Amino acid sequence: MPAPHRPGSRRATPTFFIGSEEDEHTGPGDSGMRTDAELPEDNDEGDSPPERQIVVGICSMMKKSKSKPMTQILERLCKFEYITVVIFPEEVILSEPVEQWPLCDCLISFHSKGFPLDKAVSYAKLRNPLLINDLNMQYFIQDRREVYRILREEGIDLPRYAVLNRDPDRPEECNLVEGEDHVEVNGEVFQKPFVEKPVCAEDHNVYIYYPTSAGGGSQRLFRKIGSRSSVYSPESSVRKTGSYIYEEFMPTDGTDVKVYTVSPDYAHAEARKSPALDGKVERDSEGKEVRYPVMLTAMEKLVARKVCLAFKQTVCGFDLLRANGHSFVCDVNGFSFVKNSMKYYDDCAKILGNIVMRELAPQFHIPWSIPTEAEDIPIVPTTSGTMMELRCVIAVIRHGDRTPKQKMKMEVRNPMFFDLFEKYGGYKTGKLKLKKPKQLQELLDIARQLLADLGQHNDCEIEEKKSKLEQLRTVLEMYGHFSGINRKVQLTYLPHGQPKTSSEEEDCRKEDPSLLLVLKWGGELTPAGRVQAEELGRAFRCMYPGGQDGSRRSLGCESPIGCGDYAGFPGCGLLRLHSTYRHDLKIYASDEGRVQMTAAAFAKGLLALEGELTPILVQMVKSANMNGLLDSDSDSLTGCQRRVKARLHEIMQQDKDFSEDDFNWLAPTSSPSLVNSMKVVGNPVKTCDKVYALIQSLTSQIRRRLEDPKSADLQLYHSETLELMLQRWSKLERDFRTKSGRYEISKIPDIYDCVKYDVQHNSSLGLEDMQELFCLSRALADIIIPQEYGIHKDEKLDIAYAYCLPLVKKIQLDLQRTHEDESVNKLHPLYSRGVMSPGRHVRTRLYFTSESHVHSLLSIFRYGGLLDEEKDQQWKRAMDYLSAVSELNYMTQIVIMLYEDNNKDPFSEERFHVELHFSPGVKGCEDEENAPMGFGFRPASAEKTDPGSLEDLSRDEPDRAMLLSEPAAVRKRSPLIRNRKAGSVEVLSDASSKASSFRFFPSCPQHPPEIKQSGLGPQCTGIFSTTVLGGSSSAPDLRDYACTHCKKLFSGNQGHEDGFEGCSMVPSIYPLETLHNSLSLKQMDEFLTAVCKSGGYSHSKASKALSTMLDSQSQPAADAYVPQEVLSSLVSLCCESDSCTAGPGQANP
Repeated sequence: MPAPHRPGSRRATPTFFIGSEEDEHTGPGDSGMRTDAELPEDNDEGDSPPERQIVVGICSMMKKSKSKPMTQILERLCKFEYITVVIFPEEVILSEPVEQWPLCDCLISFHSKGFPLDKAVSYAKLRNPLLINDLNMQYFIQDRREVYRILREEGIDLPRYAVLNRDPDRPEECNLVEGEDHVEVNGEVFQKPFVEKPVCAEDHNVYIYYPTSAGGGSQRLFRKIGSRSSVYSPESSVRKTGSYIYEEFMPTDGTDVKVYTVSPDYAHAEARKSPALDGKVERDSEGKEVRYPVMLTAMEKLVARKVCLAFKQTVCGFDLLRANGHSFVCDVNGFSFVKNSMKYYDDCAKILGNIVMRELAPQFHIPWSIPTEAEDIPIVPTTSGTMMELRCVIAVIRHGDRTPKQKMKMEVRNPMFFDLFEKYGGYKTGKLKLKKPKQLQELLDIARQLLADLGQHNDCEIEEKKSKLEQLRTVLEMYGHFSGINRKVQLTYLPHGQPKTSSEEEDCRKEDPSLLLVLKWGGELTPAGRVQAEELGRAFRCMYPGGQDGSRRSLGCESPIGCGDYAGFPGCGLLRLHSTYRHDLKIYASDEGRVQMTAAAFAKGLLALEGELTPILVQMVKSANMNGLLDSDSDSLTGCQRRVKARLHEIMQQDKDFSEDDFNWLAPTSSPSLVNSMKVVGNPVKTCDKVYALIQSLTSQIRRRLEDPKSADLQLYHSETLELMLQRWSKLERDFRTKSGRYEISKIPDIYDCVKYDVQHNSSLGLEDMQELFCLSRALADIIIPQEYGIHKDEKLDIAYAYCLPLVKKIQLDLQRTHEDESVNKLHPLYSRGVMSPGRHVRTRLYFTSESHVHSLLSIFRYGGLLDEEKDQQWKRAMDYLSAVSELNYMTQIVIMLYEDNNKDPFSEERFHVELHFSPGVKGCEDEENAPMGFGFRPASAEKTDPGSLEDLSRDEPDRAMLLSEPAAVRKRSPLIRNRKAGSVEVLSDASSKASSFRFFPSCPQHPPEIKQSGLGPQCTGIFSTTVLGGSSSAPDLRDYACTHCKKLFSGNQGHEDGFEGCSMVPSIYPLETLHNSLSLKQMDEFLTAVCKSGGYSHSKASKALSTMLDSQSQPAADAYVPQEVLSSLVSLCCESDSCTAGPGQANP
């Protein structure tokens, strides 16, 4: 190496030099640091440098070399006694020949926009300095194809990908076939969602394409502009010019991880909200993107080492996708620094200085000893002190408000149907579901063809009924396009035709094979349902630590000024917890469109996301239909359920008033809601007669409206027309009463479904007798619907096991596996600023499903033997409350919350505390006066409050987007004075002694507002002595919101109805009631184990696997209590329910 130019004198303060006198620019971090305009040959003031200094040259564009991170690192690097830094001026780099560039012994040079990489390579050849980052490899980093090639050669996990080269010289690499929900690139098929990346790494216009089942369209990512990093577009077609990499979309739960290496042995990782989620960049008070340091697993550290060595970049940034229990590298950025981390600046300067000294000090005979301390300090997770800590929230939630479900059955024999059945593999199982737009379009074409043939040849051999074919065509043509999951068709092979129910039909029955076609439509999530789900998600935040600290900012409804979008306070609730990567969230949904959209809307409210639901659905919601976790085949009833339905059908066909024997037979549990409904019905046949007559009257009124020119084109709720409304009511009229005069009892839920929808959404029509029809059909439905899930306790449990035993097993796994999991994004304690408790980690599992699973799970808790009503008065009151609930309406919730008391012995049964909560969901049209009052307990304020008041969760200003109405019993109470200490460090330690009081909401408003008993009492059971961080030690009372939020009244035939502001006819949701708040984890675990045993599952293998896993923990984890028997499906559920869209090995259910 040529002898370097001696740059000048050594100074007592850190100094680095600019290599040209023309450059007078000073960077943002130059204060307190001298910059010389030239490199003097000597200095007469006596502070001359040693005979030999190691000169580190910085050769990059000025925007990079004068950036704050670079300045901070160079300041620290200059503190090395024998190191001097020279920054190459941009003018010299761009204009001067390399022979005129400053001399250096070590070169830090990297490419960015406008940088002449060729000249830098020439300079390195000329001067031969020590290169921190290899220059030739930086050519490869600019081409994503080369990056992926190198990663693949190094054995680093990548998303599955294919390259489309639109190069005339290589036509064999340009084969693209685009389908509606997939692309085929050079023979490789990618189902949507998939990612399309330009091959040029400088092009940040990355597109993600979504499947039609999720709404279609694409998310378009770009280099950040202001607070946007992506936008949603309805365009679903891929780009037709340019070369691209197509890769499989990896579900990362809305989080990206950026890794920064400084040498192969050091890697710093930061997580941020994925730009593909809603496109909004979370920024701090300085306008910088908010990121939080997270810990890397041992495997990820190995990946970082491989990337650093493979690309020969000592300082290197790359992107990790954590999905399905694995980590995948999706981009390598080359030279990158962490922003705004003083600890990183210290580490980086120290490591770079040591590298330079280790490589060059011996050559120049500079005395220097290699430091012996480790550069990567071991991480010891911390706890949050002595307060009871929320560890796990599990919620099972029914979907939101939907349009009425409708179904049509027809037997078909035309060869075209059989061809379609064979084309999509129906003969493999004898059943076929058609949901995809292409499949439904083919079915529509068949229906159109058959109807056209019928019109031309009246005697043609088309055995399908014309009216049914017309209905099939009409339903498939609805909306003008196939988008989302709003229609589906099931085909079932019948080898001997469909069995007939009457002797006349038997005579004309054909023995030839046929297909049973079942068309299902409707059941879509309405705009009201989306609002309900989003508002409930927003309200759910107050369950978490700090959720009730009284700040609108903590609710995340508006972006506050002066702090992050919602990260302004220490320990300030779910949004802070989630944004700082201490929240392990998984959201599951069944495969029904309404359920998935409910889950996406809930996630939007829970996490304060913006924009369309489609990107949220694709990235945040996992489909759990592969193992029956949340789905069930409603057409495949158990033997017990068939018997129950037959008995219900028999008793409801009696043309006489219910007798005492009927009450004993139909209501053996003496449920007040069931008994009351039976009293309202009286004679079931007579009541069905009334219902049928009212339906006839309703259809007649709608027909008259259609004949009236003024209302013929009237648009009803959710774009429905009067004609469509008439179709669904006419179908119910035809199906409810058979030709023999008997009533089809199975249609009662459908009738109630329809009338509830119209009373809720179409009351402006003013149809007569609608209210009477609603009351009668609800009374009938309140008998039929709950009893379809079992009449006696044994039947209820038998049917419940068939529906939701996999879900019960998964809930048990969730409660047991609250220990730290390596595949979770975990906050790095040493690098976290402004986070009081980096070791806290809350696990949330949300399961969105249909009514059947909610009924079944509730039956298991009620009748499975969790507690003895005779011995536990709180449980008895809870069971009385549940018996008084007549309907599990939309947004019904069953919530389990697990807490840890860090003051208790890790192996004590008292260490973990479980609460069970329940809400019957959305308020019905007439529920305000007759709704049963819950007997749960509410958290009281830490301050003295007014009698009978409710806590003000939002300080002085209302959150205009979050309105939950207030029940009549508490409507006139005044709000509390807000807790002014909320969010402060002092109140957190003080709360453990003060906040052990709870608010009790009885039906009598004169009841004392606070009960401060520490033990068991006649009205208060299981009050525990410590509280959750932030003052929330029980489920939130959603009524609290009503105290400070405006309420909008709607008028209709049903009277007044509170709802969400700005959303017409959106009923509000009942608060969560605490069924029990003094359960131990051991109690709950033993109960769930017993339930699984009753369902016929063995556990020994999973018990051994889980015990081994827990024994490997070096410290007592949150689940230090290890039950004797655990789930048998530890491995299978990890692989199946948590990685439905991925392969086995999911480590984080």
